[in-house]
Amino acid sequence: MEALNEAFLPNYRYKDYINWEGDWELIGGIAYAMSPAPSIEHQEINGKIIYQLMSKLKGCKNCKVLPEVDWKIDEETVVRPDTLVICNLNGSKAYLDKAPEIIFEVLSPSTKKKDRNLKSILYAINGVKYYILVEPAGNFAEVYKLENGKYYLEGEFKEQSYNFEFNGCKIEFSFKDIFEGI
Repeated sequence: MEALNEAFLPNYRYKDYINWEGDWELIGGIAYAMSPAPSIEHQEINGKIIYQLMSKLKGCKNCKVLPEVDWKIDEETVVRPDTLVICNLNGSKAYLDKAPEIIFEVLSPSTKKKDRNLKSILYAINGVKYYILVEPAGNFAEVYKLENGKYYLEGEFKEQSYNFEFNGCKIEFSFKDIFEGI
C-alpha cells in the first residue's frame, strides 16, 4: 500500500473552526473532537481549581482566571484548555491571542494522550510558563514548569501546595483542596 499523501489529508483553518457545531480543537490544521461532556468528577475538580485560583488572584487587577476559553495560537491551531490564568489581557475578543501563564488540563481517558503529548509540546513552544496535568483517577497532579523552551517536572502533588510565580504574582496553590471529597 502506498504511503498516505499529505495532500489528501484535511487541513482546516480558523475560518472553518468557527462554523463547526459541537466542541472541537484545531491543532496544526487537524480537527480533534473534544470528549463528550466531562464527567461529574472532572467538572468538580475543575470547579475547585477555578475557585481556588480566583480566590488567590482576587487582588490582582492584571490576571484573569478563565475556564474553557479558546486560545487561537495561529490560523491552524485553536485549543480550549480546561482552566487557564492569563495576565494583561488586552481588549475583548471571542478568543485569546496570547499565551496564558498557567494551564490546567484535567485528564480524561479520551484526551489523556493528546494532553500529555501533543498539547505539552504545543504549550511549551508557545511559552506557557506552567502546565498542570490533573489525574482524577489517582487524585494527583503533575506540575511542569517551562525553562529554556522545555517543560521540567516540578513534582507530583496530592496533598501538598505549590507556589506559582508569574507576572509579579505569587500564589500558593493547595492540591489537597481540589482532591478533597473526590
